[in-house]
Formats: sequence, structure tokens, C-alpha cells
Amino acid sequence: MNARALQALWGTAAGRTGLGLLLLLGMLALAAASGWLPLDGFRTTNLQWASASAEHWFGTNRLGQDILARAVGGAATAFRVGILVTLGAIALGAALGAVAGWRQGGWLDEALQYVMGVIDSIPIYLLAAALAFALGGGESAMILAMTGSFWVATARLVRAEVARLRAREFVLSAQAIGLPAPLIVVRHLLPNTVHILLVQATLTFVAAIKTEVILSFLGIGLADGVSWGLMLAESTQDVLAGHFGNFLAASGFLFLMLLGLNLVADTLQDAFDLQGAPA
Repeated sequence: MNARALQALWGTAAGRTGLGLLLLLGMLALAAASGWLPLDGFRTTNLQWASASAEHWFGTNRLGQDILARAVGGAATAFRVGILVTLGAIALGAALGAVAGWRQGGWLDEALQYVMGVIDSIPIYLLAAALAFALGGGESAMILAMTGSFWVATARLVRAEVARLRAREFVLSAQAIGLPAPLIVVRHLLPNTVHILLVQATLTFVAAIKTEVILSFLGIGLADGVSWGLMLAESTQDVLAGHFGNFLAASGFLFLMLLGLNLVADTLQDAFDLQGAPA
């Protein structure tokens, strides 16, 4: 993250709030994933649907598992899936967008634009669900499906920026001294798209977390372990029985995560004067 982005995030109330929420949830997720946080509520106990108490802040579910422990574990899942999807989609979008921008007007650019147009014509969540189902479901299939669905917005923005910068003097000078095209793109053009990639990364992270929750809720995403989507799916039965712990914990943690990410994304967009397209 460059200095301008850091200055924007630390210099505004919205940026600090967003970063604070993400750091808090990130530390909880890291502590849960590494075992530093003593949350043993994943084991089944005899406390079925226990009420909220000092020992179980959100109570227990119908299997006797501590709901707060599962919500914190869901944060770890959200960060893991969000980071993997964001890295994959941003890398793929940046690479293909740079190629299309460098070859602007050529057959490769037209082919990539055609593929992007086809993907854009399908509702993004429907496309991710269809790909995840076709790949057999599960976490790996879900991550691949989202990566294959979310790269287009980044590719379009990078393509436009690379095409704009291609006629600049520093690029023409690099060509004049005989630098190969791949080196020019990697060394001189892609670094000038970092501001775009930062904004798109936050937007892709948001889309990945929301999609993971939706797919897990539908039974296409995460099947084992813990996820906010699985907790919300469980809550459909719990609410009918008058127990709201699963729903409140999962939706509350999801709200805080998305709030933090959106505050960071809005702050970065304002700092770079961009209108970032959602992934």
C-alpha cells in the first residue's frame, strides 16, 4: 500500500474506523485459527440451545456449540476465502487487463473484451454459484468460481489505464532503447495501476465475503468447518424455535466486516478520485 493510501486511511475518521474494524476482526480470526484464543465451543456439549450468559455470550446452538466461538471461526473463514479470492482475481484481472491494454485494437484485445462482455452479461452471484456447483462444491471450488467471476472489473480498469499510459513519453523511451514489451508492462505500466488495484482489492474482498456467505447458505460453498453462511442456514430452524443467537452473531459479525471494508474502499476511492466498479 503506497503512502498516499496510508495517509488517506489514517487521516480520515472513516478510514481509521474501517481499519480498526478490520484489524479487530483480523486479530480475532488469527487468534482463532492459530489456537491462541481459548475457544473450545466447537465441541458438542449437553447445553443445547442454552441462553446467553457470561460463559456463552450468544448462547449455544442445537448441538450445544458455543455460538460466539463459531462466529469468530467464521471470521477466520471469511478472511481466508476473501484473501485467496482477492489475490487470484486481482492478479488475473491485472495481467489480462495489461495485455489487452498493450494490444489495444488487436485481435487479442478484442477476444479478451468479448470474454469480459460475456461474463458481464451474467449476474455475478449466479455465475459464481453455477461455477461452484459445476466444480462440485466445497471451499476450493467456491474460491475458483469466485476468482473466475470477479476479475473482469479489474481487467477493464487496468486495460483502460495501460492503454492511456502506453503513449506516454516514459513508455516510448523504454521502447526506443529496446526493452521488450513484457518488461515494459511489468516494470513501467503495472506499477502505475496500483491505485486502481488497491480500490479493486477492497471491492473484490467485499464481493468474495458476501458470495461465500450466500453459497454456504445455499449448500454450494463451505460444507465442513464453520462459516457465517452455515450459521445463517442453521438459524432458519433456530428462529422457528425461538432462538436467535446464530442469526444475531453471524449477521452482526458480517455487518462489521462489510462495514469496515466499505469504509476503507470509500476512503481509497476518494483519495485516488476513482469511481471503482464493483467486482
